[in-house]
Amino acid sequence: MRELLRRLTAALEQGREQVVCQVVETRGSTPQKAGALMVVDPDGGQLGTLGGGCVEAEVKQKAIRRIGQTGADVHAFVLDHDYAWADGLVCGGKMTIVSEAVRGGEPLAYFRTYQRLLEAGEGFTEAVVTEADRAEDVAGARYLFDSAGELAACWPPGRAVAAPRANPIALSDRPKPAVRGGVAYLPTLPRIRLMIVGAGHVGQAVGALASQADFDVWVVDDRSLYATVERFPTAQRVIVGSFEEVLPRLDVTPQTYALIVTRGHGHDQEALYHLAPTQAAYVGLIGSRRKIRLIFENLAEMGVPAEALGRVSAPVGLDIGSQSVPEIAVSIVAELIARRNLGAQKRTNVVTVPEPS
Repeated sequence: MRELLRRLTAALEQGREQVVCQVVETRGSTPQKAGALMVVDPDGGQLGTLGGGCVEAEVKQKAIRRIGQTGADVHAFVLDHDYAWADGLVCGGKMTIVSEAVRGGEPLAYFRTYQRLLEAGEGFTEAVVTEADRAEDVAGARYLFDSAGELAACWPPGRAVAAPRANPIALSDRPKPAVRGGVAYLPTLPRIRLMIVGAGHVGQAVGALASQADFDVWVVDDRSLYATVERFPTAQRVIVGSFEEVLPRLDVTPQTYALIVTRGHGHDQEALYHLAPTQAAYVGLIGSRRKIRLIFENLAEMGVPAEALGRVSAPVGLDIGSQSVPEIAVSIVAELIARRNLGAQKRTNVVTVPEPS
């Protein structure tokens, strides 16, 4: 999405007209969910996807016919026998898609704000009017609310008078897209920083895959030979230093996930000692259950609270029968995605915390 927004704003800066097509509501089985974005240019070029197949092709054809026009179209698709037979879809799903041709400086200001909020990673909500029921509303009107719920931008310009109808939603509740009163609410949750402690083979594989899944990756290791930009080209930060010195100094927030995959038990224990008591939303530790119990027992004796150890996910990773390093990385990143999308209740691997002696 970030790359799509960069290219969209670049096209608008160059004076090129674009058609923005967005899924704003889905029900049942659909190839894409609310929030999916596709941008079509006058030559038929395309960025993003609405899920492919006949629906996307039809929306794209209609989008090209909108070049040079004003206002938005709201398309409703029922994935019945006609669409399902052609694309192999499960019947019964419904999709609502809004498309609009944009040009000039005014939409550029809106999408620049969208891009800025997305890059900031603090979360925001876009509200799109799908059914106009007041004089000041128009179908396709858009509002951007920042992480604090304040109106950051609106399109068409001057629509702020209608903004009270498009009330923002609390991002802390991890909301899903929803439609209320003819307004589609499309939340973008705060982006998660994944702090990988250990730059070995598993850490490297996890870092590459997690970046593709839109985590902001940081890497920490005490070995300059392993913690390098060359090994972690998609990481935002690569930090070299002893764990006991580096970890206490790092900014660990409720939007931080910490993954401990060091080369040895002693380093794992040192890292967990510093990270378990923090406000990180997730702390995961790799290793056998026997190793993890020993580390937990040692840390309990060192005074780490049972509550802190009790929230550690260990051994980390979903059980998919992983054998190779890439498979282990897939199992770990799958767990991270589940935690991010489904919340803390999605905990599959938890070793019993030892009782204080």
